[in-house]
This record gives sequence, structure tokens and C-alpha cells, in this order.
Amino acid sequence: MPNRKKDGFYAQKSIVLPKPVIEQCEQSTITGALHITDIGFYPKAAFHYRQREHGSPQNILIYCVDGEGWAQVKKQKILIRQGAYLILPKDVKHVYEADQHKPWSIFWLHFKGSLDSAYVKALTQNTESFSGIVSYNEERLTLFNNMYNTLQAGYSFDNLNYVSMLLHHYLASFCYPQTFNPNQPRDEEEIDVAIRYMQDHIHEMLTLKAVADHIHRSASHFSALFKKKTGYPPLEYFNYIKIQYACQMLEFTNLQVKELAYKLGFQDPYYFTRLFTKLMGLSPQGYRKKKKFN
Repeated sequence: MPNRKKDGFYAQKSIVLPKPVIEQCEQSTITGALHITDIGFYPKAAFHYRQREHGSPQNILIYCVDGEGWAQVKKQKILIRQGAYLILPKDVKHVYEADQHKPWSIFWLHFKGSLDSAYVKALTQNTESFSGIVSYNEERLTLFNNMYNTLQAGYSFDNLNYVSMLLHHYLASFCYPQTFNPNQPRDEEEIDVAIRYMQDHIHEMLTLKAVADHIHRSASHFSALFKKKTGYPPLEYFNYIKIQYACQMLEFTNLQVKELAYKLGFQDPYYFTRLFTKLMGLSPQGYRKKKKFN
């Protein structure tokens, strides 16, 4: 059997927050929502091994930047390679180990808070396991190092609040990697194509069928896919895009409301005004006046 180790690796770094500091985090409005309890980096962690029969009292996020390892969560066995992250929900039985021949280098942290379950759900929403793949991004590692260095500097209220805010951003980089790294080349998804089509035709009144036909889907299937991805029906989303554009025109141009309505494809300016008022809580004139004096 290999010489398995929980920790103790050359050039490793780790911070475990004291219990009183964690309790302080739990009682604060900002950090109570999301905070770190442990954080570290294990480079070339040969023989790294952990087994927790009852899981951890915190959620654990492991990000592999080199080498390989494996994990078993519940009954799922998962191979972890470079670029993969592993999320271990709190109180869930798990075991993980670095590969004997190509031991992993991992950034890891434990987190908890009132929003932790929502983040665990977001981290696993696009995978069938407890792992996902993200492309390398220097900003992600900068966020991690910023959190680590801030905690290393002390546990003041300002430091803890700052790290909590960074943690939201760090976790979001795994939940939504394509949004976090928009310049990364990728295949456009159908819904992205549909939204770009809407943006390109913002001056028209598109039908549901026209947008669905553009991505070669039936209207009903497209509508279901679109709502699942965005949370909104397609034409309602299209109206949001139009009203967003209208807000910019009202603030930065002298276009009359009637002209703006026609420019956005509305044949009835009064309908445009009613829609704008419903979505923005102000009439177009009221919005322009508010922006002028604010």
C-alpha cells in the first residue's frame, strides 16, 4: 500500500480559520451568506488521500491544475484531470486520492453559509457527476491567491467581508465558465444563436416561429429550451432586449418617444409606452427626466 498522506507536501500552503473566527463569520450579514473555513494549495501532492465516512461539515471545492487523481462520491467514481474541479457537498461520504504516477496539483477550499446549497446546485447543474471542466484562466487563480493572501494578513472584519465577496466571484467562475471567460473560443449553443438573432433584429417585431426557424427547431420545443436556459419565454426576453436598448436611447439621444417606438419596430407608440412603463416602472418620458437630473 502506498504511503498515503492527508497533507504535508513540499511547497504546500494552507490556512484553517480558528473556530471563533468561523463563528464570527456565521453571525455577520455578509459572511453569513458565504465564507471560507479552510483554504490551500497542494503542488504535486504525491500519495495525497482523504476518506470521510460521514463527509465534511463544509462543502469542499478542489480545482486540479496539473496531474491527475480520482474521487468517489456516494457510489460515483470520478477521474480528475488537469482543468477539472470536484465539488464535495457537506455531509456526503467521499474519498479522493492523487494518482500515483502523475500526482495532482490542487487548489482547494472549504466553504459554508446560508447560500452554500445554492452554489453546490449551480456547480453541478451542467454535469452528471460532482465534477466539471473549466478552461484555464489566470484571473481565477488571481482570485484564489487574493483570498488566501487576505486571510493570511489577518481576520479583521474588512478582510473577512472582502474574502466573502471574492468567494462569490471565484465560485461563479466554475458555475459559469463561458461567461467568466467570454473570449475563450467555443461552440455557440442554440439559445446563444437565438439571442444573437434577436439582437441583430432588434428593430423588427419577430415572431416565435421566426426565431425558432432560425435554429431549426419547432416553436414549442424552442420555447421550452429557451425558458429552461434563461428563465423567460423567448418573446418576453426579446422585449427586455428592446427595452434595454430604449433606455440607452432615452439617456444618450434626443429621439422622441414616437421615433424610438418606430425604430424598435413598434407600430403603436402607445403600446410601446405601456410596455416600457410596465417593465421599468416609469414612462419613457419619466425615465429620461430621471436620468437627466440624477
